[in-house]
Formats: sequence, C-alpha cells, structure tokens
Amino acid sequence: MKFKEIITLSQEHYKSELFIQILDNSLMPYVIIDAENLFSYANFLLKNKDLYFDFLECITAIDNGIDKNTFDLVYNFYSIVYQHSFVVKVVVDRKQPKICSLSSIWKTANWHEREIFDLFGINFDNHPDMRRILNPEDWQGFPLRKDYQVQSDYHGIKVEY
Repeated sequence: MKFKEIITLSQEHYKSELFIQILDNSLMPYVIIDAENLFSYANFLLKNKDLYFDFLECITAIDNGIDKNTFDLVYNFYSIVYQHSFVVKVVVDRKQPKICSLSSIWKTANWHEREIFDLFGINFDNHPDMRRILNPEDWQGFPLRKDYQVQSDYHGIKVEY
C-alpha cells in the first residue's frame, strides 16, 4: 500500500483531524500526530486488516535543542505480510518529556524505549521495565541531549572526553 492510501484509510477511520502535518515530498514521507493520539493510532496501524503493521522497526529520538524546547520521536512501522512501511513523528515537550509506551503492542518497543530513556531522558508511561539499558543505573544525565554535561569522574574514576 502506498503512503497516500495509508493516509486516506487513516482519515476515513478517524473522521477528525488526526494528522498535524503530512509531509509526502521527502525521500521517506511521514506524518506528525499529537502524542495523545499515538497509542490509539498505533493500535489502528496494527489491527487494521488492510495495513497490518506487524513490526515496529525502530524508534528514533531527536533533540531539537533548548531553543525549540522539544524532542521528536520518529516511529518506523513495517508490514512483513504486505511489505509496506509508514513513518509517524510525535513531538514531546523537553521540560516534561513523556509519552505512552508501545511495548504492549510491539515487544520490540521495549528496548527502543529503554534506550531513548537512557540517552535522552524521555519517559514512556506504562513501560514494563523503564530503567537504563546502556549506562549504569547511577549515571548522571542523558548523553545524547544537546545540553548534556559530561561528568568529570564516575566512582572516583576520571571520565575522559
């Protein structure tokens, strides 16, 4: 199924304005939706028989910097059965960075969300195991944030940068 067909099917199902923006003029077209609609829309993408996005390939976080005060979360969905893909972007506030977890829909979300939590500090509500995955539990800060300050030492060991 093509991008525009997925958009049409989504709009028919939701009746209201689901998409904040539709960007179909790039190499990888995507839509932007409100964070509050993510869980419902993700369920729709999986359970609709014509779409059946049975694989959450990746979740990527982007720090838009202190000026914009937001993070972008980019979700790459794929249907193994139909061999089509779809990209959804959600914007979250930098001061209170949280969004719903999709780990109850796709198990692959579990580690993607933990990695994003560990490196960006974005919390995923209702995640079954929200803890660091790459850094030690007592690590200070979130290394992929643009405002991250490298620790000078960790347990008495000098941190080289």
